[in-house]
Amino acid sequence: MMKKISLDVHTHTIMSGHAYSTMQEMVAAAQQKKLDILGITEHAPGIPGTCAPIYFRNLHVVPRQWGDLRLMLGVELNILDTKGTIDLDEHYYSQLDLRIAGIHLLCWQGGTVEENTAGMIAAIRHPWIQIISHPADGTADLLFEPIVLAAKETGTLLEINNSSLNPRRRKDSAHANTLELLRLCKRYEVPVVLGSDAHISFSIADYDLTWPLLAETSFPDELILNYCPERFLKHIEQKNGQG
Repeated sequence: MMKKISLDVHTHTIMSGHAYSTMQEMVAAAQQKKLDILGITEHAPGIPGTCAPIYFRNLHVVPRQWGDLRLMLGVELNILDTKGTIDLDEHYYSQLDLRIAGIHLLCWQGGTVEENTAGMIAAIRHPWIQIISHPADGTADLLFEPIVLAAKETGTLLEINNSSLNPRRRKDSAHANTLELLRLCKRYEVPVVLGSDAHISFSIADYDLTWPLLAETSFPDELILNYCPERFLKHIEQKNGQG
């Protein structure tokens, strides 16, 4: 029997500019699915149409507890280049519950596979970054073994992103890359977090395209932090600006 999914911490609302549900609609959907934790992580300024930085500064006005649901609010930062440059000033980081970083084609300046890998590892080593979003989606050519080892060393979580596996996204290498990433995380006992990357409330905690890959790799339940909110929270709390 599949364990209960307790959290989804990579989602977007209308504030990201290309998503279709409000914060309260997302909360209601998460409550209906009986999640313990919902994370809303709007896109940082490098993505066209997203919210202005002042949005992140004012998140203190939003309640973090909605009945039995814990709401965590944060940002999906953009890794901009092979140096690991991030596109939101660190002034905002301490005010956010979640700090995810990923490579997005709209604002990525890459290089060789070795240079791309170095850029991602720089983000992994960033003292504020807790999660790397969709590292296996193929936007940049990467070497996954050093990425997994850097994640293990720093405690940064690697996301297994359901949206990247959707054929409509045309991420042709995402399937093979995700299998490779899962096998390496299993080998080195590196925990992962499943992310829906939901851009509408109906997609919250939807991991339907992820389950077959987890089964194919016989990926251990104990390395999937979506099953255990306490372990997830303990894991991310270690990265709060500590070098």
